[in-house]
Amino acid sequence: MTRNLTYKALFILGVTLACIVGVVGFPTSMAELKQNFESRIHLGLDLKGGSQLVMQIQLQDAFKTEADTVIQRLRLDLSGKKIPFTDMNRNDPQTLAEAANVEIQVTGVPPTQAGDFRTVIQENYPQWNLISVGTMDYKLTMKTTDALALKQDAQAQTMSTIQRKIDGLGLAESSVQPRGGATAEAEIMVQLPGVEDPSHIKQLLQTVGRLELLEVQGGPFGTREEALASKNGVLGLGSQIVRSSTRGGGGTPQFYVLARTPQVTGHDLRNAQAQQQATTRAWETTFVLTQDAGKRFSRFTGANIGKQLAIVLDGLVLSAPTINGQIADNGVIENVGTREEAADLAITLRAGSLPAGLLYMDERTVGPSLGADSIRAGFTAGGAGLIAVVLVMLVYYKGAGVNATVALILNAFILLAALGYFGATLTLPGIAGVILTIGMAVDSNVLIFERIREEIAGGKAVAAAVDIGFRKAFVTIVDTHITTIVSCAFLFIFGTGPVKGFAITLVIGLLANVFTAVFVSRVMFDWSLSRNPRTQTLSI
Repeated sequence: MTRNLTYKALFILGVTLACIVGVVGFPTSMAELKQNFESRIHLGLDLKGGSQLVMQIQLQDAFKTEADTVIQRLRLDLSGKKIPFTDMNRNDPQTLAEAANVEIQVTGVPPTQAGDFRTVIQENYPQWNLISVGTMDYKLTMKTTDALALKQDAQAQTMSTIQRKIDGLGLAESSVQPRGGATAEAEIMVQLPGVEDPSHIKQLLQTVGRLELLEVQGGPFGTREEALASKNGVLGLGSQIVRSSTRGGGGTPQFYVLARTPQVTGHDLRNAQAQQQATTRAWETTFVLTQDAGKRFSRFTGANIGKQLAIVLDGLVLSAPTINGQIADNGVIENVGTREEAADLAITLRAGSLPAGLLYMDERTVGPSLGADSIRAGFTAGGAGLIAVVLVMLVYYKGAGVNATVALILNAFILLAALGYFGATLTLPGIAGVILTIGMAVDSNVLIFERIREEIAGGKAVAAAVDIGFRKAFVTIVDTHITTIVSCAFLFIFGTGPVKGFAITLVIGLLANVFTAVFVSRVMFDWSLSRNPRTQTLSI
C-alpha cells in the first residue's frame, strides 16, 4: 500500500513539475519568469489589444475566373473538333448575390453540328447546364451543386492564403475564421493581436498575387492604340494587351502585346525570397520553380533565347527581360521597389494567389489598455470566485476542504500548462471557461465528500467509506463530464472563434478535473489514512 502511494505521489509530482515547466519554463529571475509566462500563454485580441478586420470575399471574381477558364478551354475544344461558332463570351456579375448566375453565351453554332457541340459540353464540362437559345445560340449555366462547391472552395482557399500571408509576417497569434451569421455570407474575420496599425497588413492581404510569365509578342508601346496597331487592329485569340506597372519607380506606363497562355504561374513556385541586387543595390524578388515547372521553363527558355519574357503580377507587367540563356528553375523579379515591397511580394508568392478579391467591411482596434483592463477584470473575477469557493470548502468540509483546495490549484496549473504546450490563445471567453471549470471541479469534490459522509453516517469504517465514496461518485462525475464535453464539441464545431476558445478551455479543465478530483484527491485521502490506519473519524 505504502509503495503504491509512493509511486502515485511521484507521478503527481512529475505532472506538477511538467505543468510548471509548461507555464514558466526554467526561469532564473522574476523578469525571466514573467517573460516566459507571456511567451507561452498567448493572449487574444480582447486581452492583448490589436486589430480586427472583417472582409468580404468577392465570390463573383471566382465565378468569372472559372467562366473565363472554361471559355478558353472550350474555344480550343471546338477548334479541335472543327465546330465553328460566331462568338463566345460571358455575362459580368457585379455583386455577391449574382455570383452563381454567371453565364457563358455561345452563338453561331451550325444546326448540323449541334449534336457534336452538345457531346463536347456533356463530356468535358459536366458541371455546366447547356440551354438552347434559338437554333444556333446556346448558354451555359453552372449547376447548383457545383456552384456551391466553388463558393466553399473559394472561401477555404482565401482563408488558407490569408493565414499563410500573415504567418509570413511572423504574427503567429493571429486568427482567420468565418465571421458567421445569417447576414455575413462570404465574410471572414482576421484578428491581429498586438497590431495597432493594420494598414500595411491590409495592403498585403488585398494583393491577389496572381503571377504569370508570358511570352512577349510585341512592345513596349506608348499607348494601347499603338499596341493594337502593331497587330493591324486585330488581336488573335492567343494574344492580349497588358499595361506595365508603375511600382518601384516605373514611371509612365507602357503597353505590351503578350501571349494569353502563361509559361509559368504562381502555382508553379516552390519558394520566393527578397534580396538586394549586387551591383545596383536595388531590391528584387527571386523565386524557385517546382521540378516539373522547371523542366517546362527550361525547354521554353532554351528555344526562345533572344526573345522577351514578361513577368506579370495581378494583370500588370513588372518587367520584360530578354532571355539570354536557358533557365532551369530559378528566376528574378526586378522593379519591385523597396525592401519592404520585395519582402511583401515574396510573402505573397509563397502564400499563393487569392481566388477572389477582398472588400473590407469593418476595422476595429482594441488598445492595450483596454486589454489590460480585461485581463485585470477577468483575473479579479476568477480570483474572487476561487477565494470564495476555497473559504466555503474549508468552513463546510474542514480538513477535507484542504484536499479540495489543492486539487483546485493543480487543476488550474494543468489548464495553463495545456494552453502553453498547445500554443492556444487565451481570450476573455477562455477565462470564462476557466472560471466555470472551478465550479465544475468543486461540484466533483462535493459529490465525493457527500458520498463519504453518507457512508460514515451509515456506520461504515472511515477507510471503507472513502473507498466506496470515490467509487460510487466516479460514475456520476464521468457522466456529467462527458455530457458537458459533448456540448463543448458542438460549440467548437458550430461556434465562432471566442466560442471555440471557451469550449477548448472548458474541455481541458474538465479533463484535468477528472485527474485532480478523483486521482489526486484519493491519493491525499489514502496518504492521510496510511499515517493513522486505526482512525475512527475523518475531518469532513
